[in-house]
Amino acid sequence: MTVGAVETHLPGPKEVRDLLSGLLGREVELRTAPPLVVSRKRPASVGVYVDARLVVRAVIVCDLPLSAYAAAAIALLPLPTTEASLEAGGLDETLAENLHEVLNVAASMFNVPDAPHLKLHALHPAGLPLPGDVHGRTLTLGRREDLAVDVPGYGSGRLSVVLT
Repeated sequence: MTVGAVETHLPGPKEVRDLLSGLLGREVELRTAPPLVVSRKRPASVGVYVDARLVVRAVIVCDLPLSAYAAAAIALLPLPTTEASLEAGGLDETLAENLHEVLNVAASMFNVPDAPHLKLHALHPAGLPLPGDVHGRTLTLGRREDLAVDVPGYGSGRLSVVLT
């Protein structure tokens, strides 16, 4: 008996919108966007998702603005809290912890019947050096969703879900 390769589920925009709206307690709006390219000039946070064998199956990339806005919105932090992070080019410890929670819950989008169960393995917050292998995964073409995200009351940013 041959067992076929099991593919990781790529969440669609509606799944992403529903998750973020429920988690952040506000109606998040999405639209398609060009692929998010991470660089020193465009820092981003990257969540790395693994299966039960610790094989990296996916990454979620949030540019610095979305990282800060989502992290602030989940804890109802005031908008000025994010401004210092945006000016500094990275997340402070509190925002990084809050974003970890957002991306940890986001693992549920991958976990559908007949797909490998994924969990958040690591978060690389925006502003810290990104390991080369993780950076390479953010550039994967093919099975990915690239979205512009508006978080009402905070601001807009970009998010990419990339299967590796």
